Amino acid sequence: MAVTDPRPFRAAVVQVNAGNDMDYNIWRALDAVRRARAGGAEIVMLPENVAMMELGRENVLAQARRAEDHPALAAFRDVARETGAWINAGTLAILLDDGRAANRAYLIAPDGSIAAHYDKIHMFDVDLSAEESYRESETFHPGARAVVADLPWARLGMTVCYDVRFPSLHRALAQAGAEVLAVPAAFTVPTGQAHWHVLLRARAIETGCYVLAPAQCGAHPHDRRTYGHSLVVDPWGTVLADAGEADFEILHVTIDPASVAEARRRIPALTHDRGFSGPEQAAAAATV
Repeated sequence: MAVTDPRPFRAAVVQVNAGNDMDYNIWRALDAVRRARAGGAEIVMLPENVAMMELGRENVLAQARRAEDHPALAAFRDVARETGAWINAGTLAILLDDGRAANRAYLIAPDGSIAAHYDKIHMFDVDLSAEESYRESETFHPGARAVVADLPWARLGMTVCYDVRFPSLHRALAQAGAEVLAVPAAFTVPTGQAHWHVLLRARAIETGCYVLAPAQCGAHPHDRRTYGHSLVVDPWGTVLADAGEADFEILHVTIDPASVAEARRRIPALTHDRGFSGPEQAAAAATV
């Protein structure tokens, strides 16, 4: 497929508060897609872990499913056919042969076919405090492939949550033709308060892309809390929409591919890469 209709288009960015009742999470996500489509959205962006917010290896893997058996994936494919919307279906825990899961984002076309999928590359292995730590790599197998997919109106670069801290991935996506970056997320509250807005704005500015970041928000099982503030950022770094701390919100925005071309014309940094050596440790100052 190729970009066939490079015109302004309507996108919806969905913010939810998922728990560990998969049936309810799926129902709420489907309701959001239908509402977004009724509001004129041509593509609907869902957050990370849209079908299940669990914590801990055993809990996550107990709910993970093979792609062909995952009820959320089947439901999202059905609602795409029903509504005629494109869906960037957040992420789902897809069971793999090595006993771990992939944290996998799906792009679903209006006919229900899977246009692309992306496995989250960067694993959130951190100690935020004595009480709050995460080891995603114990549960999830990291992806190894960057993905750009064609929509009718623009090219979409697919990322997930913690990937936002790695500018090289987003630069590679933009240099491969991406004009819109998807960043479905479930950002923690401490890191969100400190870094969420500035990271997303930086990725937009560096690449000249729109950034669409649907997020989880609020309290989840096992005392986990997410920051919310689903964002839409334009290629100049301006925040066009912010969902705040609502536990359910749909942001409707118009995405204009011409704005991408204009931002890149004004600051053509994507074409200014230069090779360099090193880094090397500085030698001791020479004696004169």
